[in-house]
Amino acid sequence: MFKRLSIFVYGVLSYAVFFATYLYAIGFVGNLWVPKSMDSVREVPFTTALLIDLGLLGLFAIQHSVMARPAFKRWWTRFVPHSIERSTYVLLASLALILLYWQWRPIPQVVWQVTDPQVAMAIMALSFFGWFLVLLSTFLINHFELFGLHQVFNNMRGRDMPPATFKTPVLYKVVRHPIYLGFIIAFWAAPVMTVGHLLFAAVTTTYIFVGIFLEERDLTALFGDEYRRYRARVGMLIPFRKS
Repeated sequence: MFKRLSIFVYGVLSYAVFFATYLYAIGFVGNLWVPKSMDSVREVPFTTALLIDLGLLGLFAIQHSVMARPAFKRWWTRFVPHSIERSTYVLLASLALILLYWQWRPIPQVVWQVTDPQVAMAIMALSFFGWFLVLLSTFLINHFELFGLHQVFNNMRGRDMPPATFKTPVLYKVVRHPIYLGFIIAFWAAPVMTVGHLLFAAVTTTYIFVGIFLEERDLTALFGDEYRRYRARVGMLIPFRKS
């Protein structure tokens, strides 16, 4: 029972770190509220900033993609319990983001700037909508399973996780990846776009397309023709558009 309780506490703490990291991301990208944001003043040479920022983004992308692959999970769960595999993934992804927030080097040259206050507010509202869409989409599938809480809760109760089933609730009926769509909106809807922000948005959007390719390959292997038919009738990122 002590082991089960320890695993549950670990899962809850991992989730708390994730949620704090997610909230900080809103301020970091939008240059709002947080002590250090994407465009915080920090004078460093352009090449140095570019290399450091690319390295931070690459580290997150590698961790996020490699640990999500079924082959890695099979290897990884030889050393860690299945019940904390997802929580550990979430925790390490959050730590990679915290490192990015801490070590990010701004590149402050302005690419575009919206000077009309009302238009700027509308663009910020669109960015907030993107963050809301991300969170809403996780709850439409299973937010607590996605971030490891369901697994540690079931483990504490001595229950196995139910087998994976394919479902397409609400938004997933009109777009295959509403979570990724929300991130793209949040990253690109900026009234002031600096070179650093543009780098962040461009690299993360590229990674999203790579992630979609890898994720859909795994989903096709898991669900077969059912997922192929879904992919054929529902657009990847554009709602109400066939693939």
